[in-house]
Amino acid sequence: MANQNDNFIDEVFDDLRRERLFRLFRRWGWVAGLLILGVVAGVIWREYSQSRDQAQARAWGDAVLAAEASDDPAAIMQVDPQGADGRRLLAALLAASAWSEKGSDDAAADALRNVAGDRTAGTVLHDLAELKLVMLQGDAMDPAQRDEILSRLSRAGAPFELLALEQKAIALVGAGRPEDAITLIRQIQQKDGLTEALRLRLSEMMIALGVEPEATESMPAG
Repeated sequence: MANQNDNFIDEVFDDLRRERLFRLFRRWGWVAGLLILGVVAGVIWREYSQSRDQAQARAWGDAVLAAEASDDPAAIMQVDPQGADGRRLLAALLAASAWSEKGSDDAAADALRNVAGDRTAGTVLHDLAELKLVMLQGDAMDPAQRDEILSRLSRAGAPFELLALEQKAIALVGAGRPEDAITLIRQIQQKDGLTEALRLRLSEMMIALGVEPEATESMPAG
């Protein structure tokens, strides 16, 4: 008899729980539905945005390649000139390189100055534009301005620290200070992150200065 009573009580409680759940679902089920719809809509929007951004990036890249093929650097800067700042500034850097290859150093320098002076340029693009400007103008740049730029670009942890230090060594050679250049080159060679191309350039610079580089300063054979 006790078992029958227990079973009856359990059934009553089960019915009560089902009834409560049913009432809760009728009252708040729409909230769960909205949450599910929100999650699904978010996933769809993310996939759409990624697909759209990839398509735009491909279209921009194709347009830049077509402009480069036209042999008119100015055409590169006309690719989506009102578009995203990063792409606009990158187009200016590419145009500057194209002008430099054609011997139009003044046009290249103007493009690089525009990038370096653009407030929307991030650290990397800004520093790259200044470094390329120093490399383009070399001794023709005001020595004080050149030294100021290279001092900033060669600070520890800067994006182009090693390349800026290399340009410092070149500036020292041009200023008739070969011993200082050799000292700086040896310091650069001890730093982490040297590429083989940079290591080879430094070794060649040492040879040009009349110093036979040590085995560790030369690019490995093979």
